[in-house]
Amino acid sequence: MSTFDTSQVLWEEVIPGGNHWSGLLRRGNALRLTDLEGGANCAALFYNAEEKLERYNMPDTLKAQHTSFLTTGRVCYSDMGRVLCSIIDDSIGWHDTFCGISDAALVAKKYGVADFQTHRNDMVRSGKDGLLIELGKYGLGKRELVPNVNFFSKVIAEEDGKLNFVSNHSSLGSTVDIRFDMNVLVVLSTAPHPLDPRPEYKPAAVKLTAWHCGVAAADDVCRNACPQNQRGFINTERFYA
Repeated sequence: MSTFDTSQVLWEEVIPGGNHWSGLLRRGNALRLTDLEGGANCAALFYNAEEKLERYNMPDTLKAQHTSFLTTGRVCYSDMGRVLCSIIDDSIGWHDTFCGISDAALVAKKYGVADFQTHRNDMVRSGKDGLLIELGKYGLGKRELVPNVNFFSKVIAEEDGKLNFVSNHSSLGSTVDIRFDMNVLVVLSTAPHPLDPRPEYKPAAVKLTAWHCGVAAADDVCRNACPQNQRGFINTERFYA
């Protein structure tokens, strides 16, 4: 269960639709993502802030928890078997883990070209370009661009393998609370999901609210969701011992 407490809020910021953000979230702090308009997508990448070669590993995250999506009780594993962050509360129940991000070619084909020189803040930018801009601030680049989480988006795989994007999955005011179990570099983009069928480029803004929540307790819902998570938290705690 979320321990969101307005008295513990550290800062707030809004990422406009189609923009990007990055920052350090320390162990024991949490970040609430809020969909401010409905239909948001927030692509996220996570890196160990102290050793950025350690980063979010999508295959290990899914197979360790026998899942294909994230929601309350599930965690994001690094490629070292440690828990980078945990989903401690979630109002919508499903966040996409395997569809990736849009690139410039997809965005140009789908929405047309609208560059900064001509359109300024109304430019059209892909999720990939936004994440790369943020990664560049830390000396990182394309080789650090790994499979991401798409918060607020839901995609269902049919029996024939076709992927179907679920429209109107996230409504105005939907939230997801992410606790950071390590010191984590967080990189975000609010560009549209690559499978979003809407013909116009009108991505929703996302509000970030950081607060101090403390580290996972012995009875924590994420720690006890499955035996592998218990081992993952032990690995994480030994890193900080």
